[in-house]
Amino acid sequence: MTSLPHPRLLRSVGVSAALFVLFGTVTGLLPNPIYVRMIDRTPTDYLFLVATAAFAGAFIYQRSLAEEPMGDRLAAGGVVGGFLAFGCPICNAVLLALFSSSALMTYFDPIRPILGVMSVAVFAALLVYQRRRCEVC
Repeated sequence: MTSLPHPRLLRSVGVSAALFVLFGTVTGLLPNPIYVRMIDRTPTDYLFLVATAAFAGAFIYQRSLAEEPMGDRLAAGGVVGGFLAFGCPICNAVLLALFSSSALMTYFDPIRPILGVMSVAVFAALLVYQRRRCEVC
């Protein structure tokens, strides 16, 4: 007789899947009729989308096991950094309101991979630190 997976695992997989679909849709990485991406899709964009969604799900799982959850702000920063790393810079209304499209393409677009690497590093460090502090993990 097989049992259903643990609710914590289901929740973390659900968070990962929801982030992947939501962020993939609003950034145009998952083609859809509502949103049109204005810059080319690259394999790096997909890598950072998958990494951000996976790390967010892993964080949710580890957080549910910890007696004293910590790192919520770092995790939120990792999600935002990941989103900026794979999102279309000139499609982002907030960035466009702050800067011109030419400034975004000239200065922000080249550092998007660096933001992605930093986001993945923050999430990885947070997961390692959280794992070391957790007795149940």
